[in-house]
Amino acid sequence: MLKEFKEFAMRGSVVDMAVGIILGVAFGKVVTSMVADILMPPIGMLLGKVDFSNFFISLSGTHYDTMAAAKKAGAAVIGYGMFMNAVIEFLIVAFAVYLVVRQINRLKKPAPAPAAPTTKECPYCVSSIPVKATRCPQCTSELKAA
Repeated sequence: MLKEFKEFAMRGSVVDMAVGIILGVAFGKVVTSMVADILMPPIGMLLGKVDFSNFFISLSGTHYDTMAAAKKAGAAVIGYGMFMNAVIEFLIVAFAVYLVVRQINRLKKPAPAPAAPTTKECPYCVSSIPVKATRCPQCTSELKAA
């Protein structure tokens, strides 16, 4: 059983998938930092010094100044500002994946067109004959033009 697992784990596709997952997680962290630390602060400044991570609705009815204060008090909150950050992160990751897949598809060589058949089958004797033949050389039957 251990030998089978080793063979499975060392297959090229499994190793490639593992590398892809590790790179994806690292890329996700970079995108999260880019959204939270680079994109959202200037957008917040343009909208009047707004911190999107502090956009929330307290379900307890008590007012809290920040999301951290609400969570520290144990209040149930709907953090729609954090959700907005997550949506922006998703859009960035989805666009990056789209660009990568698009480039990979461009690099793939198109499949060659299938070659036109050079022979056909005689309907009378079922022998293989040239496509342009009008009479079967085997049974001498006259063939209809294609």
